[in-house]
Amino acid sequence: MKGLKVPKQKANDIRKILLKQSIINLDFKIKQENGFVIIPLNENLDSNLLKKLCLDLENIVNCEFEGQKRVPKSLKHYLKNKIDEKKIEDIRGSFDIIGEIVILEIPEDLEDDKYKIGEAALKFTKRQAVFRKNSEIKGVRRTRELEHLAGSNISETTHQEYGARFLMDVKNVYFSPRLATERYRILNLVKDGETIIDMFAGVGPFSIVIARSKDVKIYAIDINPYAYDYLKKNIELNKVPEKIIPVLGDASEYLKLSKLQVDRIIMNLPGIAYKYLDTAVDSLKIGGILHYYEFASDFEGALKRIKKAAYPRKVEILNKRKVKSKSPGKWHIGVDVQIL
Repeated sequence: MKGLKVPKQKANDIRKILLKQSIINLDFKIKQENGFVIIPLNENLDSNLLKKLCLDLENIVNCEFEGQKRVPKSLKHYLKNKIDEKKIEDIRGSFDIIGEIVILEIPEDLEDDKYKIGEAALKFTKRQAVFRKNSEIKGVRRTRELEHLAGSNISETTHQEYGARFLMDVKNVYFSPRLATERYRILNLVKDGETIIDMFAGVGPFSIVIARSKDVKIYAIDINPYAYDYLKKNIELNKVPEKIIPVLGDASEYLKLSKLQVDRIIMNLPGIAYKYLDTAVDSLKIGGILHYYEFASDFEGALKRIKKAAYPRKVEILNKRKVKSKSPGKWHIGVDVQIL
């Protein structure tokens, strides 16, 4: 077949130009030979393009190329010609991968195609199971309804993040892989020797990521018994039992009874964390740091609530950020403050 033979140092720039004009035959691999690169073509190049590339007809050669398996680059590629192309555009491009499990968001108008979408996601991600979100996160236990679409009907998996491992059952506990960067950010703020409260610890992602790298003492609290059981398993799995104290129960009640005074508190329960602000502030030492999360369109409401809970103590704002999108116009926001 026809190929374009070009000097290796010019190959990348020429390849980009040919790609834009859909002239490269993507079913075959580019070949390297004695300081030259030979690009497989799906059509002849006209003289004007050759001239633009500072090449001539001598650069067009006959060559045998090695075929390559073209892997679809997105979920939509796997669905092409399987469902209406207009509907494909409605599918959420983002989905969560937790260990060997994929969790999708599928619009209601694609209900009839959900199993096709599930199978496509299974092939694309090469994981073991695909589920669909059938409800929002509910209540203080933070669980949601999931519908099995494809692969094995398993809901327990182990997820890896920054060297840590988290065992969980996605049907019975809350876990967001999209908060990995936020967890790592908090880790880098923690200093050795701190005592920390993780008020809504879940299976332990914030606590364990911190404990693996820092010399700390962490009270990891959760009211969901399933999350608590996995938290204990994950503490052992990550070999940090001397650093984390798992607690089953309501965070507010526990803190009132224990009268702990700590250096840092993490409040990642954005739906209702505001209800626990008074107790959290009371548990912070002078100069303690609060990491507060909320679903909001801006930061004003969150800051007002924190200042009201802290009064008459002073509040110094250290950082405020949009952690991830919740819905159009609403964000999962994070606010870091120091309570003086």
